[in-house]
Amino acid sequence: MEIKLPENERALWILKTKGPLSVITLAKELNVTTEGARFNILKLASEGLVLSETVSKGRGRPQQIWSLTAIGNSRFPDTHADLTVKLIQKTREILGEKALDAVIEAHSAEIRNSYLNAVSGIDALEKRIQILTEIRNNEGYMAGYTQEDDHFLIYENHCPICAAATICQGFCQSELETFQAVLGEKTTIERLDHIVSGATRCTYKVSFKKNQ
Repeated sequence: MEIKLPENERALWILKTKGPLSVITLAKELNVTTEGARFNILKLASEGLVLSETVSKGRGRPQQIWSLTAIGNSRFPDTHADLTVKLIQKTREILGEKALDAVIEAHSAEIRNSYLNAVSGIDALEKRIQILTEIRNNEGYMAGYTQEDDHFLIYENHCPICAAATICQGFCQSELETFQAVLGEKTTIERLDHIVSGATRCTYKVSFKKNQ
């Protein structure tokens, strides 16, 4: 039987997956009236889960845009966060930074190999991106991609290892290296947005190298 989330919980999910939205857009996503969406968003705001900012777009009237706070983001699990952070800290204290880097690299190599196996024999870049985002989505990253004029954008709305990545940037660096290995030497990958740096999602621009 399908479980239907309450509207306020659905609003949190929508803001997590779609990014900051106006009340009007949120109402359309929830399929409720604007007043209904406003009631839900104000309730979430009173609980400290969302906040608003006023954004000016062109010559139109400024819009109030709503997004998740740190507390709101914490409603989405960070897999084994406390244990992972403690293990990282103890490894660093007892064995040193080089040993920690070696552990992260060994873990990353294992993940990289599994991703490479998944795209083995596939040459088309978009198909590789599709498979990569499907894997990441299954791993809890709420991932997807879009195609722009001359490049692709990979986005991840959630980071299930955010606590670990915050205290050890090696995870984020190895992630970029893994993406590069999976998508091939003919591509360039640039991180545009970073959850660890305070963005609402991680975004990566993927394009073919100009000399290719």
